[in-house]
Amino acid sequence: MSKAGSALRLDGDGKPIWVLLELTYQCPLKCVFCSNPMDFDRYRDNELSTEEWKGVIRDARKMGAMQIGFSGGEPTLRKDLEELVAEANDLGYYTNLITSGIGLTSKRLAALKEAGLKHIQLGFQSSDRDTANRLAGVESFDRKLAIAKEIKAHGFPMVLNVPISRHNIVQVPEIIDLASELGMEYLELANVQYYNWALLNRDQLLPTREELEWAEAEVNKARQRLGDAMTIFFVIPDYYEGRPKACMNGWGSIHLTIAPDGSALPCSQARTIDTLAFPNIREHSLEWLWRESPTFQKFRGDGWMKEPCRSCDERETDFGGCRCQALLLTGDAANADPACSKSPHHHIIQQAIGESAISDGKAGSLIARQGGYRLGREAT
Repeated sequence: MSKAGSALRLDGDGKPIWVLLELTYQCPLKCVFCSNPMDFDRYRDNELSTEEWKGVIRDARKMGAMQIGFSGGEPTLRKDLEELVAEANDLGYYTNLITSGIGLTSKRLAALKEAGLKHIQLGFQSSDRDTANRLAGVESFDRKLAIAKEIKAHGFPMVLNVPISRHNIVQVPEIIDLASELGMEYLELANVQYYNWALLNRDQLLPTREELEWAEAEVNKARQRLGDAMTIFFVIPDYYEGRPKACMNGWGSIHLTIAPDGSALPCSQARTIDTLAFPNIREHSLEWLWRESPTFQKFRGDGWMKEPCRSCDERETDFGGCRCQALLLTGDAANADPACSKSPHHHIIQQAIGESAISDGKAGSLIARQGGYRLGREAT
């Protein structure tokens, strides 16, 4: 099965075009919308070694991977980051660093440039210092601002990624102005996706439809004003779209994530589906993981689909939506994504929107990322 209008194979017989290496789940920030697993601290002592990561990089390239992202947590906490970037660069990858900026210095940026790093995505919480520090859980705004300027000074192409929630959506015009002042080529205003910590804080984070419409109008004004000087992406949460996102262009189609412990994931949130056993590169070849493992086969194609997805004429466009979101909100990963208005579980999304609208949205109610946190009990 291929996506309509695309020559790419999306059935798993193709290539893992985009590979994301989550080098570590450790991070100096405590973001209230963190997408890392809520039990992230259990992976601390089981991270892949430098040589193991190099093996992944080489094997993925042999399979046809073209782009590679170094992510986390905070990937700069790995002292071997430059070595891994150099390995990927030598093999011909387009290399991208996805970072909070905390841990970067002018010296380290120079070393990454020398290693062949092609692009940096810098996470930013807000244009307002107090808001940014509150959402990050630590005082980080000034450091991030300084490192953004350093990144530009070293000549890296760069995208500023700002997760949008009700706590910073009113600052969208100021965020755009800040990105423009910093000389960004790209600005991504990505509404928070509700998994893990973000799902825990959803009632306090989800904007209203009116806020989203206002923000999108402001983005369109800025696009007209700035022209080609800066490209602005505005990603609306699928809670309001009526149709699900085509998550990763389909399960195990072109995207491969390797977690810090070597587990292979069709997407970075796949561990949410705790009924699946995710294969590990310490036990199997990457080729086998991608092409033959039961986990990667589980939701490929459309044979797994239930109604209404099975007979839907949009199934080759959205692939049934997000399997992780289906599990989190309905209890069954094979159900239609409840973000879809055709889903029999769409009322769950509508209820979440209603509950968020009547919550006070106070930042003091937010639960920051923390080690040892489990739903239903205090952190340990």
